[in-house]
Amino acid sequence: MTGKVTLVGGGPGDPDLLTLRAWRALQAADVVVADRLGPVSALDDLPAHVEVIDVGKTAGHHPVPQDEINAILVAQARAGRNVVRLKGGDPFVFGRGGEEVVACRSAGVPVEVVPGVTSAVSVPELAGIPVTHRGITAAFHVTSGHGGLDSAGLVAVRDGTATLVILMGVSMLGTIAEQALAAGADAATPVAIVENGSTPAQRVTRARLDEVARVAAETGVTAPAVIVIGGVAADGVLEGARDGHMAGARG
Repeated sequence: MTGKVTLVGGGPGDPDLLTLRAWRALQAADVVVADRLGPVSALDDLPAHVEVIDVGKTAGHHPVPQDEINAILVAQARAGRNVVRLKGGDPFVFGRGGEEVVACRSAGVPVEVVPGVTSAVSVPELAGIPVTHRGITAAFHVTSGHGGLDSAGLVAVRDGTATLVILMGVSMLGTIAEQALAAGADAATPVAIVENGSTPAQRVTRARLDEVARVAAETGVTAPAVIVIGGVAADGVLEGARDGHMAGARG
């Protein structure tokens, strides 16, 4: 008898941000195929019989390639097991969840998706940064930083038409800043980098666009982090919001 696969969005890291549906899926699992990011501490509360398969990736290091992850999901489900694929954030926001759904459906394996709290919005929010705010911006653009800025991101930063939220962009931060400045962005545009959002290790570093790469290097900014560029990233946009500090400060 074929089992099923449930792709679970685990949110940014704090297990309290798991949805009720996500928690129920984890409690009903026979096996959990888990990423490095997300609410990994929730794995400690799984029933004793649940097998955990770690397929976590880090920047430039993918010990279990995506094709192999897909194969694991299919094989476990074909063995009659209830499989939960636990992912950080939301499965369909740079989580390759769509590829995993396609792999399961192509193999005739039932698959369900449980949406998660995306780090693109929640991590800035937990640091006191609204991605939209009346009088500053009414839109936001989310992009991956792996390849630098896309054309829409460049326009957003140059014209100030939208908040730019960059995931997985720490290693490319210098290039991103250079691209934005070369496109005509204001050098004084505020930038905030939120590391380890929602966890006890959360830290916010702020700087101007033309100084952010240097400040990030000096303060030792590392992934995972969400980069926010635009007026909302300035310190104190929300009254009483003091989770972060000005350029170079440690939270």
